[in-house]
Amino acid sequence: MQVVVRALAVLRALAPKAKGASLQELHEELGIPVGSLHRVLATLMDEEFVTRSPRNRRYFLGPVARQLAEQTSGHSALLVTPHPAITAAAEASGETVFLTELIGDRAVCVALREGRHPLRLFVRIGQEMPWNAAASARALLAHQPQHIAHGLLEARPLSAFTDDTPTTMEGVDEHLALVRARGYDVCDDELDRGVWAVAAPTFTSTGSVAASVTLAAAGGRMRAPEVRARAVETVLAAARELSDELGFTGTWPARDTTGPPGPHPTHGAPSALVPSKKGNDR
Repeated sequence: MQVVVRALAVLRALAPKAKGASLQELHEELGIPVGSLHRVLATLMDEEFVTRSPRNRRYFLGPVARQLAEQTSGHSALLVTPHPAITAAAEASGETVFLTELIGDRAVCVALREGRHPLRLFVRIGQEMPWNAAASARALLAHQPQHIAHGLLEARPLSAFTDDTPTTMEGVDEHLALVRARGYDVCDDELDRGVWAVAAPTFTSTGSVAASVTLAAAGGRMRAPEVRARAVETVLAAARELSDELGFTGTWPARDTTGPPGPHPTHGAPSALVPSKKGNDR
């Protein structure tokens, strides 16, 4: 039974750690021998109770553990209080708006506010979003260094959810360049038929991506260019508000929300945003 006790101790230790923990940190905190701890972590990773970041090699609580917590609360988004910017965007647009974060090697929905308009899209707190098909995930992936982005893509099959889903590394790379160029991503029938979504990244004070804000709506309500443009502006406003609170002072790329994006930036660049010499100069 010792291995079960140790596994539970690892989960309890990781649960409050938003920045994860290294193998050495867990060893020092729990007193479990490194070899035994490594085997416990490997098993927990196989079962998706724990994930490990390909970027900093730190361990995080995995999606299965988070889903168990959600199941005990009835999957109700009412029990998770979203940021006021998420709530405001949902109320202003009438559409479902949610926040996605990179947790380990997964893009996970961490907060959600449903809109007043019906939506044939099942998104719940703790749900993993596919890297190649979801705007919420691609808005995060586009601002990772290329070797990190490729590692995340290679860790999972590039499944086709619809006929329009990009399913090759080259196709996803081309799309991520588009995301960086215009500062947001659009998913139109690529994950769910009849669903249109726009997602924008939020950034920390150092310019690294922290999360993405996504507005999802029935495609039939989003056909007019002016309606799409308002949705893009709503998401960008929420992303900027969140970025402001995280101390981001960079400038956002110029864009045309209804037309094609401008030239693509250098491939593999960490962000389409650049530091501002004048502080928070929008």
